[in-house]
Amino acid sequence: MTLKKTGITNVDKIREILTQEGYENIFIWEDPPGSFYDWHTHPYQEVRWIIEGEITMGTEEGKITMKAGDRLDLPAGTRHWAKTKTGVRYFCASKK
Repeated sequence: MTLKKTGITNVDKIREILTQEGYENIFIWEDPPGSFYDWHTHPYQEVRWIIEGEITMGTEEGKITMKAGDRLDLPAGTRHWAKTKTGVRYFCASKK
């Protein structure tokens, strides 16, 4: 799990960066306040890039709280969970 505090929240710029890096299935997702995703994995490398709001994600390594402009890179198969108290809007993308 790699967290980068990019400070970038512009949707066009984020989409451009992820496309240039070879990510596919790029889309914006929103979770309302109180959302929770229990432990799970993804078969591909995943990115979560926060546009607005805040979300806490945990892995076997620990947990982090991400805010607008933060980018999280998760290697394929990383077991993780996520929750938001306030709601959050973010980019999701994956690549093989």
